[in-house]
Amino acid sequence: MHVLDFTLRRGVFERSVSIRSQQRVIALVGDSGAGKTSLLHAIAGLLRPQRGRIEIGGRCLFDAQAGIDLPAHRRRIGYVFQDARLFPHLDVRRNLLYGLRGEARVAPRFQLQAIVELLGIGALLPRSTAGLSGGEMQRVALGRALLSQPQILLLDEPLSMLDMNRRDELLPYLQRVRDEVALPMIYVSHYPDEVRRIADEVHIVG
Repeated sequence: MHVLDFTLRRGVFERSVSIRSQQRVIALVGDSGAGKTSLLHAIAGLLRPQRGRIEIGGRCLFDAQAGIDLPAHRRRIGYVFQDARLFPHLDVRRNLLYGLRGEARVAPRFQLQAIVELLGIGALLPRSTAGLSGGEMQRVALGRALLSQPQILLLDEPLSMLDMNRRDELLPYLQRVRDEVALPMIYVSHYPDEVRRIADEVHIVG
């Protein structure tokens, strides 16, 4: 069960959302500036709503009335940004292993080799991130997020910086993660064709 029922205010910007869904993978779509990324930041614990409740996959992350506000590091969230945000001083293998640290190293559900095979990035492991294509960088970023052993996966327009060919190349990997990893996912995009291929349910923000 997903419950996104809260109001977020930043300066003069205010956005309210009210979503209740039994679907595992939901998408938030809307124009640029509609507040989609801010909503993800609230789910991740990076912004605090003024009121309401956030429950993802049956886990309560925030409830203003009950006084629940889990800190970001306890929310067990894997976050994939639109610009990958890989570490340029680390090769691909070490970027991936950065996710597998701290508590994530204790009885991990997702193992390095399994994630490498899932995302088809074995040949990239020794390479510098500087020579990767946009699609390759996003696959590595997705692998790093999974190796952090999340219970929830947030994807913030992961294809928005790719051209059409690269988007078509990456979409099957996102579908494979959706089907084989089976985590609750919140997927943000402004491409209707993209979300139709990924999400079980689509909600308009704006």
